[in-house]
Amino acid sequence: MTNPPTLTARPRRGLYLLLALVSIAAIVLPLLVVLRAPPITYRRPVHPLPQRVVPKAELPPVEPVAFQDLDPDDARAFNATVPFSTDPNPAARPFRFIGTDEQRARAIDCLAAGVLYEAGDDPDGQRAVAQVVLNRARHPAFPKTICGVVFQGAERSTGCQFTFTCDGALASHHWSDAAWERARAMATAALSGSVYKPVGYATHYHTDWVVPYWQSSLDKIAAVHTHLFFRWTGWWGTPPAFNRHVSPDEPTIAQLAAYSDAHKTAEALAAATDAAVEAAAQGAALPPALPTDANSFLITLDPHMPPDAYPLLAARTCGDRPYCKIMAWSSKAKTPTAPSLPPTQIASMSFSYLRDRSRNYDKALWNCTEFKRSDYNQCMKLQVLVPVTRQADSFKLESLPGTTKITPPPLTATLKPGPDPLSGVRRKAELPAPVKMPASVTDGR
Repeated sequence: MTNPPTLTARPRRGLYLLLALVSIAAIVLPLLVVLRAPPITYRRPVHPLPQRVVPKAELPPVEPVAFQDLDPDDARAFNATVPFSTDPNPAARPFRFIGTDEQRARAIDCLAAGVLYEAGDDPDGQRAVAQVVLNRARHPAFPKTICGVVFQGAERSTGCQFTFTCDGALASHHWSDAAWERARAMATAALSGSVYKPVGYATHYHTDWVVPYWQSSLDKIAAVHTHLFFRWTGWWGTPPAFNRHVSPDEPTIAQLAAYSDAHKTAEALAAATDAAVEAAAQGAALPPALPTDANSFLITLDPHMPPDAYPLLAARTCGDRPYCKIMAWSSKAKTPTAPSLPPTQIASMSFSYLRDRSRNYDKALWNCTEFKRSDYNQCMKLQVLVPVTRQADSFKLESLPGTTKITPPPLTATLKPGPDPLSGVRRKAELPAPVKMPASVTDGR
């Protein structure tokens, strides 16, 4: 027979149960607090510079770009708290570049590089960046050329106005040819009057994941994708401040030589041109000589060959012949098939070459109405056609009652002896020797 539990055992069991419940609660409750509590994040404080409105009598400074030390999330959070200006945001006036073709090419390529490296291959972003560049060029606080604005401060390792110009991006990253041509087309439109209205007269911008120190002294006026656009406060941000004439004297930017022929140095451009000319001449097929004259050639020029390559082609065609004559046309329809040339084919000739080593003669000539040449001596001259009527070389006497009429032979043009004349080359005509009157001829006396 078992003994029943004593009275002291029952309170012990209740105590053990209570302790177990307390232990479970001590573990579970803190765990729930940790799991359900909101995340604790640390935001680095932003210390904006005090805002100062620059008076009209003082030109606002353009400082090197410097950013506050913030991680991207903190920068985005701060930028979201900056309100947009409630003042009017008028569109900028259309800009039209005025200058030579060479100056325009340099401006287009500088602007194309700026929009492509700053906004990527994005049409809206490129147009917005281009508008800022044009606004700066018109503002007296910035350089007065397009290339000067884009590459302002590029000589510094840091602090340039557009970061791609001093951080090595031009050398380390190359865009595709298609992207470059799209950027050039956009730049051409911007320099021809196209206006991107949303950014108005903005002169500054930055991406939303950074905070530059200058931000607090400007008015935030627009956002295009991840870019925020700003203009100066006060008079310097109003349309009358953008009244400076933009200079067409665009500088050559060596960093763009890999992209742009317009920015290659004269030596590099000449070397590249010479290489292209020689390659074009070497790749051309040699034409056959005329069946009746092994030293003469009638050629139809390749339309893709640069005119500077024609003398090289002529030299290859002539080979080591001491005498060689080449006549060339840019149209196959105008190229003759026989050596006898009517005046219309002579007038339409595009290029000619004549070599005569016995007379130390070697000359190439272009039709300058078709191909412009810097040296006028390389141009064909209009041919002078002298009509010649064959008649007896002796005097003709016509006797009339009481008189005797003397009719001298007609004057004929005679070319100087020398190499076969090139078509289109004008030569001086020589008159025959003075006519000596026969002694037996009288005047009827």
